[in-house]
Amino acid sequence: MKSISTDELNQKVDAGDELHIIDVREKDEVAAGMIPGARHIPLGELPERAEELDSSKQYYVVCQAGGRSAKAAEYLESNGFHSVNVDGGMSSWRGVTVYG
Repeated sequence: MKSISTDELNQKVDAGDELHIIDVREKDEVAAGMIPGARHIPLGELPERAEELDSSKQYYVVCQAGGRSAKAAEYLESNGFHSVNVDGGMSSWRGVTVYG
């Protein structure tokens, strides 16, 4: 499985790269802040919502610490999607966050 550090992802965000980020945390966790532009799909909903995703795009998957996002990234890879796990998750994120 591919992975990226939060610092590397933050550089991509800051550079304005076109990114497809999926936040697999629960609703109450997301309320504390998300990476700008991230799409919220809780881990438990990923199988039923995978049809919303485009298999031609690469998805960066983030959770709180990296465990759930690793499971989500494995699931996506096994279903034909390109995914990258964000190591350390939001616990390590030092970039801008948005609240929703």
